[in-house]
Amino acid sequence: SIDYLHWEVSKMVSPCVFSTAAQQRSTGDECGPEDPHDEPKHPLSDCALEHKAIRLEEQVRDLTERYRKALADSENVRRRTQKFVEDAKLFGIQSFCRDLVEVADILEKTAESAAEEAEPSNPNTTLKKIYEGLSLIEAKLQSVFAKHGLQKMNPVGGKYDPYDHEIVCHVPAEGMQPGTIALVTQDGYKLHGRTIRHALVGVAVESQE
Repeated sequence: SIDYLHWEVSKMVSPCVFSTAAQQRSTGDECGPEDPHDEPKHPLSDCALEHKAIRLEEQVRDLTERYRKALADSENVRRRTQKFVEDAKLFGIQSFCRDLVEVADILEKTAESAAEEAEPSNPNTTLKKIYEGLSLIEAKLQSVFAKHGLQKMNPVGGKYDPYDHEIVCHVPAEGMQPGTIALVTQDGYKLHGRTIRHALVGVAVESQE
C-alpha cells in the first residue's frame, strides 16, 4: 500500500540525511574560525612601534622648528621692506633739500647785507623795504623747511660732534670751555634727524701764551 511505500522510503532517506548532517557538522567544525588566542601576532613588535613613534615625534618637532624659522624670516623681510618704504618716503627729497639749503644760504647773506645798508641813519627807504621783504621770505622758507622735517642746526656753545660738524678753524677759548663750538661759518641741516649737510664750525681751544 501507499503507507507502506512511504515507510520504506523514509527508512532509506533518514540515514543519509543524518549522515550528511553529521558530515556537515564535522566539516564545519574543521573549517570554522580558529581560536582568537591562536592567531599569529602582528609582525611589528611593541618596541618597533615605540621607536617609530619617537622618530615621527622628532620629525614633527623638526618641521615645527623650520616653520617657526620661516615665519620669523618672513616677518623680518616684511619689516625691512616696510622700513625701506618709509625711509624712501621720508628721505626721497634729500637731494632736493641739499640744493634748496644753498638757496637759503644766499637769501640769508643777502638779507644780512641789506640789513647793514638799511640802517636807521640811512635815509634810503627802498633798502629798508628790501630788507623787510627778504626777512619775510627767509622766515617763510624756514617755516616750510620745518614743515617737511628739514631743520637748521644751532651748534654754537655745544660740543663738537663729527657726525654733525666739520671743523674749519680753531679759535681761542675766551670764556668758553675748550672743545665747544665757538662759531659757525656755514649752517648745517638735518632732515628728519639725519644730517644732510654738516655745519662748518670753529672750535674753541686753549690759548697758548
